[in-house]
Amino acid sequence: MEFLDERFELREIQKLEGHSDRVWSLAWNPATGVAGVPYLFASCSGDKTVRIWEESLTTGSWNCKAVLDETHTRTVRSCAWSPSGNLLATVSFDATTAIWENVGGDYECVSTLEGHENEVKSISWNASGSLIATCGRDKTVWIWEVQPGHEYECVAVLQGHTQDVKMVQWHPTMDVLFSCSYDNSIKIWADDGDNDNWTCVQTVDEPNNGHSSTVWALSFNSSGDKMVSSSDDLTLKIWGTDLARMQSSEGYTPWRHLCTISGYHDRTIFSVHWSREGIIASGAADDAIRFFVENSDKDGLVDGPMYKLLLKEEKAHEMDVNSVQWSPGEKRLLASASDDGTIKVWELAPVAPS
Repeated sequence: MEFLDERFELREIQKLEGHSDRVWSLAWNPATGVAGVPYLFASCSGDKTVRIWEESLTTGSWNCKAVLDETHTRTVRSCAWSPSGNLLATVSFDATTAIWENVGGDYECVSTLEGHENEVKSISWNASGSLIATCGRDKTVWIWEVQPGHEYECVAVLQGHTQDVKMVQWHPTMDVLFSCSYDNSIKIWADDGDNDNWTCVQTVDEPNNGHSSTVWALSFNSSGDKMVSSSDDLTLKIWGTDLARMQSSEGYTPWRHLCTISGYHDRTIFSVHWSREGIIASGAADDAIRFFVENSDKDGLVDGPMYKLLLKEEKAHEMDVNSVQWSPGEKRLLASASDDGTIKVWELAPVAPS
């Protein structure tokens, strides 16, 4: 789809209030937003709770359907749904991970994972739902194998980062894990096939066109051959790989730097998310949200892709934007979360010709 040929506007659908502290993270349920199934997402906060929000199929308004509390004793930093959408995992500064099951619309905590020394910062499910990764302030990345009966076995503790690990993210089609850190690097981990022997196969850092400050977040395009990362150095960086070679028996194929997007945020870029259509959204400590698309009209002198600003929302929130997440399904919806304690649901819509 050629977005540069159209003008877009960001319409605020609804501001959601209920959390009593900053909202750290959001996660859309991947099994919602299809015919007859209303959109649903989770939010987590410094108020120690998780809230489940659902869109009404009749009115289009958003309502809080459940509040998950009395499990975590400190800030809930991140949340992620299993691929089936039936399980929600949450991680907390209390050093634990909780697994919640949706039982007829009620959410029950069915498992608690312990092991990290202190604050757990991020969690991610692999594409099949058989593995979970967590990371934290203790500089480690843990990989858990999903067992029958809501049992979870730690199969690897990955040590390689020298500082707080901010995010873990599984590749969308392969069991390759990516982590980014306060140590300014992105590390890529893979199982060599020898009894869960997970090793770091690549470190992306400044000598290799990496970031010069904390890497806060990363996201993949729909095909999985490109990745975008966001940083305290005020840039977004695009990375690419030969996916066909990665999926072959030739061994690991390194990711390489394709381009850097800079000059659009003037404070830390906390969150970045790539939509299935190819639109990159970024949220930052400057209270703003930006949207970027690949510029196919570049001149022939430029080697590699270039990205162009599609739209900007200067005062998306009253305070820092901590998370931006595109919805699944057909609608072009974006949810954002902020230090101001609110969540906003937006629609990116083309402007009708005048």
